[in-house]
Amino acid sequence: MLSQQAKRKSGAFVSPGDRLGVIEEFSPGPGTYVEQGIIYAKATGRTLIDLLNKQVSVYPIIRSASSPKVGSIVVGQVQQAQNQNATVRIFKIGEKILSGPFSGVLHISDSSPVYVDSMFDVCKAGDILRAKVVSETNRMYHLSTAVDRNLGVVFAFCSNCGDTLQWRRSRMRCPSCGRIENRKVASDYGKGEF
Repeated sequence: MLSQQAKRKSGAFVSPGDRLGVIEEFSPGPGTYVEQGIIYAKATGRTLIDLLNKQVSVYPIIRSASSPKVGSIVVGQVQQAQNQNATVRIFKIGEKILSGPFSGVLHISDSSPVYVDSMFDVCKAGDILRAKVVSETNRMYHLSTAVDRNLGVVFAFCSNCGDTLQWRRSRMRCPSCGRIENRKVASDYGKGEF
């Protein structure tokens, strides 16, 4: 618990649960919460005491972990593909690799700007794809590859032998077994590292 002197001074180091004051004395600001009339720190950080406005805040010294947001461009691996949708394990936001997994769903209606008969013509399990987060519900990210030509499969693997498919003359072909497959391909397919 903070001393009386530390409570009156900005810049004091606090941890979650540290008492900062009472609501009769200060109003709670960012990084705080109130429980039974007492203001506590919600994050590890430094206090900011605004005596003019009678407000206490805590500004974190540790940046929060990254997570996808609506509008983010993400990269992930297709875990499962079904006729109408695919489940994607998101491992990258923009250029930043994530420390923990996030799950996304790509529905057939958000997969291509033109009509697609089956999700198997868009992607298959194991493919790496780039998509845009269009909504979030219950920590499940809904993805789209239809809104930009840079979105779609960036690496695909043969369903027969597992070799990396090559994009030649607007079709996917396996260099090992010769199998031809369909995908919704990003404009930079096969370039870059993932």
